[in-house]
Amino acid sequence: MLPPRILRRLVLAPLVIVVTVAMLVTLPLWLVVAAAASMRLPPPQRRGPRFVWFGVAWLTLESLVLIACLWLWVAGGARRQERHYGLVRWFLSRVYAAAARIFRLAVDVEGPAGGSAAPSGPVIVLSRHAGPGDSFLLIHHLLVACDRRPRIVMKAALQYDPMLDVVINRLPNAFVPRRSGRRRTVGEIRRLAATMDGRDALVIFPEGANFTPRRRRLAIRRLEAKGLTEEAGRARGLEHLLPPRPNGALAAIAACPAADVVFVAHTGLDDLITPGDVWRRLPRAARVTATWWLVPAAEVPRGREEGIGWLYDNWERIDAWVSARRLPAREAGPPAGRH
Repeated sequence: MLPPRILRRLVLAPLVIVVTVAMLVTLPLWLVVAAAASMRLPPPQRRGPRFVWFGVAWLTLESLVLIACLWLWVAGGARRQERHYGLVRWFLSRVYAAAARIFRLAVDVEGPAGGSAAPSGPVIVLSRHAGPGDSFLLIHHLLVACDRRPRIVMKAALQYDPMLDVVINRLPNAFVPRRSGRRRTVGEIRRLAATMDGRDALVIFPEGANFTPRRRRLAIRRLEAKGLTEEAGRARGLEHLLPPRPNGALAAIAACPAADVVFVAHTGLDDLITPGDVWRRLPRAARVTATWWLVPAAEVPRGREEGIGWLYDNWERIDAWVSARRLPAREAGPPAGRH
């Protein structure tokens, strides 16, 4: 059960700052421990010290954001959205710069695909969900490259992270308890979509979770158990994606009929499914390739059945795009550690 907000503010937020200071003071020790822990990996893959550097960078940036949030609260600006969007933009830009330097991360964005033009009004972003950090990379791109103000519905447990707890709760987002059911999640999506203006972007991951082969099998079984044979059949044709859960996307479209819809596909780190995969198999130079295409509001289907079919059409398009870019890697042989 999530602690009360006052307890999170008085305990968890200061704890992050204390841990950050402790990590900085004992950094040489942590680097030695991380190097020793990664000795069992092949020499090119001894990435333990890099994880330590990135963790310290993350904690330091998070602590600075928390201090800035405290200053805004004292100064009476706790509810000024633009300042908090600026904080999020600053944090994600610095995290991205740290990842680019430490992990040699590069993100290549192709598109707009199909001759789409950049949207000028509110948008609903429907993205694939796979690989570590894809949601952070998407929000970073929306804030920095697109000058958008993202809105997102997240699991309530993420409020254990003090920075997310403080900043995201001061912006038009929503945290939903795990056991609250999909009805509440859809209700929050509808609420956020209904109040968007021309700079807002509502981000939805219709799969509901990061892709794994096991989740794909379970999702297909759930569709079959509900008698949704057509959707189950189309889901079996998806090799790299979970079938989309339509209720949230369709609720957002109905609540903001003026919004264009953007579909986002990406690949590059999707084989890193577990923390163990990240530890053992994160490449020395990490590269993510992404693309997107836009469906103008006037072309978005409004009926439920038509909308579900349209979602699957675009999900199949994402799946085909991912397959085309993963084929060269397959021909080169399976990744190390996979059998």
